[in-house]
Amino acid sequence: ILTALEASSLDLWGTRMAVLSACETGLGETRRGDGVYGLRRALVVAGAESQVMSLWQVSDEGTRALMTDFYTKLKAGVARSAALREVQLQMLRSGARKHPYYWSSFILSGADGPIAFQ
Repeated sequence: ILTALEASSLDLWGTRMAVLSACETGLGETRRGDGVYGLRRALVVAGAESQVMSLWQVSDEGTRALMTDFYTKLKAGVARSAALREVQLQMLRSGARKHPYYWSSFILSGADGPIAFQ
């Protein structure tokens, strides 16, 4: 288990995007005088340009489908926010996983734009 404190001490400068696709990765712990300190903030401090994470528990099957399509769009040159939005809308319109439980938990913050794959 990676804590926010441990994540904040990583050297992630040059990392275009950190993806945390497990349950509730975007939530933080409220601390006196510090507000919400979660993994997202820790990844920003560590140098990750953008972050994708979930706000509540997610389904393994839904997450697998969402992330597979998300990475496919990224590899095709679609901007980060557009790729996530397109995949979420695609799932919303599909029969099997159209309930928000499967797709709406995921958020992207930080830098946008396409990612150059090597």
